[in-house]
Amino acid sequence: MSGESAMDLAVRRLEQAVSALEQRIGQRLKALGGEAGGLFDDDREKLASQLDESRARECELEAAGAEASEALGRAILEIRAALNGAGPSAQEH
Repeated sequence: MSGESAMDLAVRRLEQAVSALEQRIGQRLKALGGEAGGLFDDDREKLASQLDESRARECELEAAGAEASEALGRAILEIRAALNGAGPSAQEH
């Protein structure tokens, strides 16, 4: 070895492999031409659409949760009032 450790050699080999891979990917993308960009654009559009749908669903679920929380709060108050004898059901019996 010329002063290089096994780690240095491994790092250099890894860098060469990554460089070769990047070159091959570049060649493949060039060979595909505009088609590759179009595929990525389609995926991006689909993901954006799904994200918008998910956000809309999130808003719907938050609204439903708020309504359920309010209804539960009212029910709790009615139950407490009935247990304390102040509710309408206590007066009817």
